[in-house]
Amino acid sequence: MPHSEVIFDVPKLHADLTALETDLAREEVWSDPEKLKVLQKKKTVILNTLQPVDDAFQKAAYLADSIDILKEDGGELFFPEFSADMDALAAAIDTLELQLLLSGEVDRNNAIVTIHPGAGGTESQDWAQMLMRMYLRWAERKGYKTEMIDLQSGDEAGIKGATFSVEGEFAYGYLKGEAGVHRLVRISPFDANKRRHTSFSAVIVYPEIADDIAIEVREEDIKIDTFRASGAGGQHVNKVSSAVRLTHLPSGIIVACQSERSQIRNREMAMKVLKSRLYDLEVREREKKLDGYVGDKKDIAWGSQIRSYVMQPYRLVKDHRTNVESGNVDAVMDGAIDPFIEGILKANAGKK
Repeated sequence: MPHSEVIFDVPKLHADLTALETDLAREEVWSDPEKLKVLQKKKTVILNTLQPVDDAFQKAAYLADSIDILKEDGGELFFPEFSADMDALAAAIDTLELQLLLSGEVDRNNAIVTIHPGAGGTESQDWAQMLMRMYLRWAERKGYKTEMIDLQSGDEAGIKGATFSVEGEFAYGYLKGEAGVHRLVRISPFDANKRRHTSFSAVIVYPEIADDIAIEVREEDIKIDTFRASGAGGQHVNKVSSAVRLTHLPSGIIVACQSERSQIRNREMAMKVLKSRLYDLEVREREKKLDGYVGDKKDIAWGSQIRSYVMQPYRLVKDHRTNVESGNVDAVMDGAIDPFIEGILKANAGKK
């Protein structure tokens, strides 16, 4: 499989790492916890970039030296191992190519994902829950940690809305292209006449804001309401007002969190989401564009979908922005969405 040229300025990365290590050894740095934290984070980012690049160079050099062995008598015995190493190197280069596409200011950050069903009651709410499971399964496959922030169950089935975090390097960079309207076509399990239905749900993705990005949230600008959490929880749900709703008065942004038993913890998580949304608002106002950060917030209806998932009369998942397709709908719904993620990353890089 041919690859485009992968360009990392390795000497500069090593020079930056050396400079950081020199700074970290200075007393004025390690005696300042905040400064130390920022520099250590920068060092981790460089190391996480350098290590796979260095590993790929070493593997390529090893394979180049191994070619002579294959030419010798009996060298064909080593071909299966050589072939496996070549495949591993190709996979590593694929990963490095994707990392080059994830160079935005917050692409390395954790992600906060919100899913809203469109019109259609139970049918759309069930579709929203299917999408939520798809992203949670994808995150599990990637080794990312997820945490539910707010989940509102549907009256009969599905969900009325969900917000959850995805924690891991490049989580936002990978997921940002998933923002938009997703369309489902299937024979409805809720229709006694077994008719085909079309449902819509919207996915919105925000970057979780790191401590080194300053977002000012004044106490006087926030209205705080507490209420009893809905859903599972037994006596705790019935007796304790642990759920928290924050209203940011200047912007009108409302954030709720009811996933934790502790009101303090729910407030912390709600504040985290609020800061992410305020950051997004600031970016949109600064750059006068929306698509690159949370997707186009069009109506959750026909004609605005970024991707269609068709289960009847045929089976196909198609991204309308890139024309990437998959006939294995079950695998996609089980989290196999990397081809779609990679497709939109490459398409956006081509536009730039």
